[in-house]
Amino acid sequence: MTRSDATDRLLDRFLTELRDLAPVAVWAHGSLGGGDYQEGRSDLDLVAVLDDPITPSTVWRVARLHARLRNEALVAKLHCSYLTPGTADGAGRRHLTWAHEELFKRPVTPVTRRELHAFGLVLHGEAPAALLPPVPDGELSAFVVRDQRDYWRREVDRVGNWTQDIWVDLGLVTYARAAVTLKDGRLITKREALELLPGLSAPVEVVEDIRRRRYEGDGATPSEEWTVRRAELTRAYLGPAIDTLVRAYA
Repeated sequence: MTRSDATDRLLDRFLTELRDLAPVAVWAHGSLGGGDYQEGRSDLDLVAVLDDPITPSTVWRVARLHARLRNEALVAKLHCSYLTPGTADGAGRRHLTWAHEELFKRPVTPVTRRELHAFGLVLHGEAPAALLPPVPDGELSAFVVRDQRDYWRREVDRVGNWTQDIWVDLGLVTYARAAVTLKDGRLITKREALELLPGLSAPVEVVEDIRRRRYEGDGATPSEEWTVRRAELTRAYLGPAIDTLVRAYA
């Protein structure tokens, strides 16, 4: 894990600003919770459980909170979903969320909920087990299959996305993590996913490209020839791999 004062300062400032909203708990999941956080590359994925119902006034106060953080380093990486004890149940429910520097609503998915139970990092208050119902294995597996079939498989066919680092990185890593979750019922980190991908017949040169950028800080601009070839290799691998995975577990 690479984490400096900049990450800790942002988290401390966020928790200080959040006090006025009387949080019952604040948790980190994703890379920070799982121990694979790479500062400047990883998102800061948080969940805050507020004591009071979320009203239009709450929405305004949350927006103001994030506006006050705008000059902090790494703030663009900070994402937070806002729950209450009364709305924490049900993975299909959509929750107020700050991400990509805007407010909207989205679910706290079964994968996120399982992450919180398995390795959620408590930044304030109650532990996840005290407020979030456990995620049954069947619910987790069904979500992972739907995500691969209904989202990622369709995205593979959208050619323009795959010259971008983010699509290549997330597409391959998410597939490997899905394969392990469906086979063994466990969650793995991005680092573990990259280690497993060659054994899942993923294109080794693409996996190495992701690993180098994520863990060695290789910020060199790739050639157009490589981005086109990388896109072709990734799409040629992911389409059939996802189809096979879905057939096996749907």
